[in-house]
Amino acid sequence: MDIVSVGVIGVGHLGQHHARIYSELPQTRLVGVVDIDQTRRAEIGNRLGVAHFGDHRNLLGRVDAVSVAVPTVQHGAVVSDCLEAGVHVLVEKPVAATTEEGRQMVDQAKRRGVVLHVGHVERFNPVGELIRDRLSNPTYIECHRLAPFQPRGTDVDVVRDLMIHDVDLILSFGLGRVTKVEAVGMPVLSSQVDFAHARVEFDNGCVVNLTASRISTGRLRKMRLFQESLYLSVDFLSRQGIVYRQGVTAGSSVREESIQAGDDEPLKRELQAFVQAIQAGTPGGVSGEEGLAALELVHTILHSIRGPASPPSGFPKVEASAS
Repeated sequence: MDIVSVGVIGVGHLGQHHARIYSELPQTRLVGVVDIDQTRRAEIGNRLGVAHFGDHRNLLGRVDAVSVAVPTVQHGAVVSDCLEAGVHVLVEKPVAATTEEGRQMVDQAKRRGVVLHVGHVERFNPVGELIRDRLSNPTYIECHRLAPFQPRGTDVDVVRDLMIHDVDLILSFGLGRVTKVEAVGMPVLSSQVDFAHARVEFDNGCVVNLTASRISTGRLRKMRLFQESLYLSVDFLSRQGIVYRQGVTAGSSVREESIQAGDDEPLKRELQAFVQAIQAGTPGGVSGEEGLAALELVHTILHSIRGPASPPSGFPKVEASAS
């Protein structure tokens, strides 16, 4: 397949950028956009010179692939329609509202023989490559992801909205099976959990602490990683980091290294990986199985927050690995 015909379903805050990038990529031809808001779909469609529709099913006979950027509660129905039509799908995170819906999507994509990727865009932040190049056997990881309150996105809790970015990254490090999860959280400015903290233990001995808040005064996306003879601190916003290493000989001084990632647009890299998977069958994006693994761990964290009255159904059975 030389040129992939694509469409975008949901052209709000994030979906508009999917449409913009598809219209610029030489490997894709943007055919049309979909949104239930007539003014919005006309604005984006006219801006990019493509057709616009109110119903995603009107797009399916015209495209090879779609990005789905509708509210999470609509993922199940929209993605199912696309997969059943034999259309490749990149669905924004989380893959689904429930783990049951997520499993159905993964099974349906396999049955139809189409690509299903999940939009965990932080996996494509160039600074992530700097982490993987230096990481071997971490024993402790600390993640902070904070943002000011925005009414948009409060259809889901902060664990599925923000913390899931770090959950996916952690799973991609290949730490093994989750053995223990403890979490606390609470709603503050919405009816959903707005602040959450989780402690996750893996069978390789690594302990991960994750904090997510959408009621902060500023933005923070940082990760600190510790392993024998190495400490790594990374800022995902500035794409900068610092590494401290113990000298190679006993008693030698600690070496300090500043790191700076490139300025490639993560979403563009993500969409390029999706298109490449369609064209050449090569892995590189976040697969449906990996998206499901992140969702399973997220739901385990939410069950821990809600307490013993809502027991977890078990730890994630799918272990994500570095792409």
